[in-house]
Amino acid sequence: MPDTVGPVLGLEHVRAGMLQLVGGKAANLGELLSAGLPVPEGFCLTTDAYLQATDGEGSLAEIHQALTATAAGDLPALAALAGQARDLVRGTPVPSGIAAAIGQAYSALGTDVPVAVRSSATAEDLPSASFAGQQDTYLNVVGTVAVVEAVRNCWASLWTDRAVSYRAELGIDASTVALAVVVQRMVDAETAGVMFTANPLTGRRRQAVIDASPGLGEAVVSGSVNPDHFVVDPDTGRVIETRLGDKRLVVRPLQGGGTETLDMPDAGTDACLTDGQAAELARLGLRVERHFGSPQDTEWAIDADGRLWLTQSRPITTLYPLPEGKPAREGTRVYLCFSLAQGLTRPITPMGLASFKLIGSSVARAARFDVPEPRNGPSPFAEIGQRIYFDLTTVARSEVGRRIVPRVFDVMEARSATVLRRVFEDPRFSVTNKTPIGLLRHVVPAAVHARAPETLLRALFRPQAALRRVNRFARDFGKSLELGPGATPAERLDHAEFLLGNRLFSIVPAVLPLPALGFGMLALAGKLLGGKNRWDDLQHVLRGLPNNVTTEMDLELWRLATVIRDDGGSSSAVRNQAPAALARQFNAGELPAVLQAGLARFMDRYGQRAVAEIDVGMPRWSDDPTHILGVLANYLRLEDSRLAPDVQFNTATEQAEETVVRLVAEARRRGRIRGALVRAALRRARLFAGLREMPKYQIVVGLAEVRRQLQQVGAALAEAGTIADPDDVFFLDFSEARQGLTGSTSADLCSLVDRRREAYARELERRHVPRLLLSDGTEPEAVPSGVAGAAPLVPGTLSGSPASAGIVSANARVILDPVGAHLEPGEILVAPSTDPGWTPLFLTAGGLVMEMGGPNSHGAVVAREYGIPAVVGVPDATVLLSSGQRITVDGAAGTVVPG
Repeated sequence: MPDTVGPVLGLEHVRAGMLQLVGGKAANLGELLSAGLPVPEGFCLTTDAYLQATDGEGSLAEIHQALTATAAGDLPALAALAGQARDLVRGTPVPSGIAAAIGQAYSALGTDVPVAVRSSATAEDLPSASFAGQQDTYLNVVGTVAVVEAVRNCWASLWTDRAVSYRAELGIDASTVALAVVVQRMVDAETAGVMFTANPLTGRRRQAVIDASPGLGEAVVSGSVNPDHFVVDPDTGRVIETRLGDKRLVVRPLQGGGTETLDMPDAGTDACLTDGQAAELARLGLRVERHFGSPQDTEWAIDADGRLWLTQSRPITTLYPLPEGKPAREGTRVYLCFSLAQGLTRPITPMGLASFKLIGSSVARAARFDVPEPRNGPSPFAEIGQRIYFDLTTVARSEVGRRIVPRVFDVMEARSATVLRRVFEDPRFSVTNKTPIGLLRHVVPAAVHARAPETLLRALFRPQAALRRVNRFARDFGKSLELGPGATPAERLDHAEFLLGNRLFSIVPAVLPLPALGFGMLALAGKLLGGKNRWDDLQHVLRGLPNNVTTEMDLELWRLATVIRDDGGSSSAVRNQAPAALARQFNAGELPAVLQAGLARFMDRYGQRAVAEIDVGMPRWSDDPTHILGVLANYLRLEDSRLAPDVQFNTATEQAEETVVRLVAEARRRGRIRGALVRAALRRARLFAGLREMPKYQIVVGLAEVRRQLQQVGAALAEAGTIADPDDVFFLDFSEARQGLTGSTSADLCSLVDRRREAYARELERRHVPRLLLSDGTEPEAVPSGVAGAAPLVPGTLSGSPASAGIVSANARVILDPVGAHLEPGEILVAPSTDPGWTPLFLTAGGLVMEMGGPNSHGAVVAREYGIPAVVGVPDATVLLSSGQRITVDGAAGTVVPG
């Protein structure tokens, strides 16, 4: 790089670290040149030139301020401000010094040489967002005057409506962006297009995907042509797939400047790339990927002499991260997303992940697996994309695992079961273990140690005694978690680790046999009743279940809403003030007396719960009651007493009892003993099935205690200046927090927290999380298959798993995060997934549609108990449906019909 940088910089001097000076496109082109890759020569007009040109009278400063004050959703206002900015830039002459520098650099390329003039923004092609195509490019520009004008037009394109609204949506300050411009010698392309060095649809790495068309690449990039499509293995050069497009439109350069678009009706008969050229492109893409260290989205061209050129490269921002830590020699592995199975789409904080490693290690040790370092988690644990995954490769290669695990997911998360079975068909996961001996060696000792056989026998023959015993165990468990007063921060950290590594999971084997028996009894009743399609009848048995802690919580919140409705001051406060303002008043003890006391009682009982509550880093409702106050406001909008949740729940209970009586009578007609067995089975099903929520609830109680201890640790670290804020402790792990307390680390924990918060914020923006993921990046669900599911009977119908019988037609309400969500009574809730933090919304919902889940997933069970129709496991429901859209949910058929 030269000692001084003027307004123009040769591409050979540009490097990745110069993003703020040259923008993303130029920085990447400079890197390609530095790696010896074929890039057309050219120069970059730096952001200093843009800032100088737009910093005179009538500058953009006022528009920057106006954009800062404009809401991201106010598109008309943003568009108006964008138009003002464009007019201002286009109406400002290019300063003479900059124009002269452009002319000099252009002349160095040759006399009136055709060039491409491309925008290169400082907020472009970032790892967390793709700004591709948001600024303008001008092709086949000839002559100094034309180049200077193209530069000014590029500057103005920083202010297109789409670019301004996208930056506003991402929260990027308008005053922090600037535009550089790349000027390169034009490649008179015979063929051009784009190439991804990883498959953007399936996620598979080391698989180049090429779209190609005759002429300039603009036809492919703009999407105006159906190109030829190639999938290539870059290691072997083998073309895996070829699909010819019609290639009807061809963009060619005009003599003297500009381009023309030609209609070529016969262009689709032959491929515009040979297999050899496709293989050469794939190998070139592999070199690009190795240089940048990540998969790339490239643009390329082949000139009349057959030479390959790269005209752009940027990271592929849509790929899900790869699993780490498994050597290639172990072969392809398959991972299941535990986070999604728990109804959690958002990332998990570093301390939340560290906590689950300890819990997972305690489970593995109980099953007599070797766990060398509990803080690293058990061997199947994997952290991918800040979410919890488990390596299921051993399950996939086990005859017993193949039989058991998909059946479990049939009732927990049915879509995962479907994709798992597809994975089992892959020859890379052929069965290598055909006996159950290994599984029994781990399961039987753990079950005996937890006294599971004794618990099952007691529940079978003395059900009420079993219920009393488990309730007593749950009460004692909560009390045993507390730490006495006066503990030091180090002791609090020790206690948190002890709870996670030794205490929390013990509740699961103590309680789980009871709901397992309940669902087993339901299945037994179905067998005894005989006949096909008994699920519709059995669904009704599970309505209005007793002993469900989540249902009890939701109904308690409804009772609080009825009390608030009858108190004028409380009702007015909830109806007329924002939930966040009410939350601040509650914490200060300043709410109306009835509301303050009632909410305090609710928090004493249920304040340890939260949305995404399995993450110890997430605030509990007792920390921030904003969500609960918003739910109360929703409840107060329900005016029809017949739709009151307690009425609905009692009605569901009565219907369930009537169903039991009817089914028992049906069984008795086939024999008194059969009738008695069906009655006993259904009674135990109703008594115990609701307990399925208790193990998780008790773990959440424990996590809340862990969080309380960590908050004290965070306060001590913040007071010492080791971290900036007490809650920053949740962006450390246990080892780092301990080092911070002892002062034994030389690391800058504040900087570490900042980096992790930025990474966490980026992951929060991710909309798609794979249920299953292979170690080569492939998402099995994204791979085309003829067995992915039955075709809808009606065009536009979305299919999922039946979860709660009934048919409802109403407006959809798509909610991605329940905190602060507004759901009108009777609307159909459409959500990615749900955990107990969502369920207060169920009370006034007319129906439920979820992207995740199976018939016995959390959301499905609660929907049945409230008697609302529900369909779960509907792929991309939150994308394909929109708020306000009229839909019909058939909870028995498992269908969602728009319109």
